[in-house]
Amino acid sequence: MTRRLMVGAVPVGGGAAVSIQSMCNTKTDDVAATVEQIKTLEAAGCEIIRVAIPDQAAAEAVDKIKEQISIPLVADIHFNYRYALACAERGIDGIRINPGNIGAEENVKAVADACRKREIPIRVGVNGGSLEKSLREKYGGVTAEALVESALGQVKLLNKYDFEDICISVKCSDVPLTIAAYRLLSERTDCPLHLGVTEAGTPSMGMIKSAMGIGGLLCLGIGDTIRVTLTADPVEEVYAAHKILKAAGLRKDGVNLIACPTCGRTQIDLIPIAEEVERRLVNCRKNITVAVMGCIVNGPGEAAAADIGIAGGKGEGMLFRKGKSLYKVPEESLVDALMAEIDKL
Repeated sequence: MTRRLMVGAVPVGGGAAVSIQSMCNTKTDDVAATVEQIKTLEAAGCEIIRVAIPDQAAAEAVDKIKEQISIPLVADIHFNYRYALACAERGIDGIRINPGNIGAEENVKAVADACRKREIPIRVGVNGGSLEKSLREKYGGVTAEALVESALGQVKLLNKYDFEDICISVKCSDVPLTIAAYRLLSERTDCPLHLGVTEAGTPSMGMIKSAMGIGGLLCLGIGDTIRVTLTADPVEEVYAAHKILKAAGLRKDGVNLIACPTCGRTQIDLIPIAEEVERRLVNCRKNITVAVMGCIVNGPGEAAAADIGIAGGKGEGMLFRKGKSLYKVPEESLVDALMAEIDKL
């Protein structure tokens, strides 16, 4: 089991529930826009939020943002360690540094000293794209061993300056390589691990890469906090993260929607019905299983355990609960009828 640290009020590692992170795409020094996005992300289920700190103006916005939000705020630092110091002074809840570009040892010492003084955890965030040149040359490119050596080298340096509250990530865009790196890392450290497949792409492919990489590791018992990266509205990252945690059996809150793939027995237009049900349930927090099935074979038969569901007929559908038939309604009324029954649960 990994060690536990606290990012604000959120525990990470040590058996704590796997937390969901995302990152703002607003300009951090636009406080109003950043706060608005953070509140939207929190409403979607984000539990830790990160902001880019590319300049001093962004660092100086940290305290103004923090006083208006309720989830922990993490500063993403590249190149200039002084921005990390400025964020620490303004009450940041966590700092991410990249071994590939944070610079000289004295820079790391300064960040460690500032964070130790204020009990701020540090994430050592290694990216395949910014791996140190020396390690690329040593290993002949980006390899699992190179990513892990980079991360543990930075951890050792932080430990040298009496800093222990460390989380690690070893992300790259290659899914098998990412999995291999995290598996190797989990064997060599008890630091909490932040999972992600970086630069995963648009939702159509990014979801698949993230589900394979993050979900595969979670099913192996590896990972303490996750961030899905998508070229999309960050809210989509949060929704995707919830789905991955549910699929991995690590979250039970909210709706588990099951739907059949359709076949020649289906006599209703099931695909748009399932999509509409999914859309209308996106903010439902009831711990229930909802089934949208195309025929009587799959529902209520194979979906008998569902709390509520529909089974399609010819131009109509039957509502059922726990495998028992309730009543039939016309196809065009199925979604409304289903939602009304869900409201009763």
